[in-house]
Amino acid sequence: MVLLVYTFKSLGGIQLKKIINNPEDVVQDMIEGILKAHPSMLKNVPGTSVLIRAEAPVKGKVALISGGGSGHEPAHAGFVGKGMLDGAVAGEIFTSPTPDQIFAAIKAVDGGEGILLIIKNYTGDIMNFEMAAELAETEGLRVAKVVVNDDVAVENSTYTTGRRGIAGTVFVHKIAGALAERGASLDEVQQVAEKVVRNVRSMGMALTPCTVPAAGKPGFQIGEKEMEIGMGIHGEPGTARTELVSADEIAEILVSRILEDLQLQPGEQVALMINGLGSTPLMELYILNKKVAQILEERKIAIYDTYVGEFMTSLEMSGCSVTLLKLDDQLIELLEAPSDTVAWKK
Repeated sequence: MVLLVYTFKSLGGIQLKKIINNPEDVVQDMIEGILKAHPSMLKNVPGTSVLIRAEAPVKGKVALISGGGSGHEPAHAGFVGKGMLDGAVAGEIFTSPTPDQIFAAIKAVDGGEGILLIIKNYTGDIMNFEMAAELAETEGLRVAKVVVNDDVAVENSTYTTGRRGIAGTVFVHKIAGALAERGASLDEVQQVAEKVVRNVRSMGMALTPCTVPAAGKPGFQIGEKEMEIGMGIHGEPGTARTELVSADEIAEILVSRILEDLQLQPGEQVALMINGLGSTPLMELYILNKKVAQILEERKIAIYDTYVGEFMTSLEMSGCSVTLLKLDDQLIELLEAPSDTVAWKK
């Protein structure tokens, strides 16, 4: 067996390596690999980069679709399955999927009760998903939309007007998907998705850049003793580039900004997500989680459940994000509902 490693030109004496074939084929190769690994859970819409539930369309159920540029795995295909998404559309790396791909997904998962599009707040994603929705509506399909904008780091960025959508999107998949699985109407599923958006906040940081295979070099540079606070999942600039500090200090920076925005009160409950960006060891995520939990305990904010791992990455970027979701009885019940996907099983 021969392992092929594609080596890019060096940058600053460091060889940038990826286990790929042709850099132009990485998305299609990835999709085929996912299907080989999970044939009982997922299937492909022929001629597209769309992955849907193996049993789709599910008749009599509102269908949920999400997606965006590739490079954020397991988002979004990893969350396709019972209790979460019905379909995921994979664009090229860090590039929105095209309207025709999204339209193909809508048609493939339509079970007769309408389709909810869950869109992260990036200009290209919003434009292309809305164009696909218009195409679907001309064919008589009922389509609703929700835009996720959980990143508190910056109000506007290279890719957005308003806040970016990052790892908090996964909580929207989980909770809206659970309600849809119970047979709720399209209006009800959209309303609970919007409720999650109102109550979820995230913020991230990065230690290293990442390399888009077709580019062959990092999209930006960070010094050996520096870190970027508020970095976006496509490498967008954050709020500050500072000297590297301890895990406890990173936790303080991220959580204080989230709490300032979310305005949590003592006694309220949250779901906590510590998300790795692609190259951060679980050890380090758990070290960060230790301090985040301490901060919340000191503020008398109850942690209902904690999720630590990789949920929305940025290729091989080293860094993390913290997400808090303010909970009530309805959101807790739906968060606890059973699901069966590649990346989330409850």
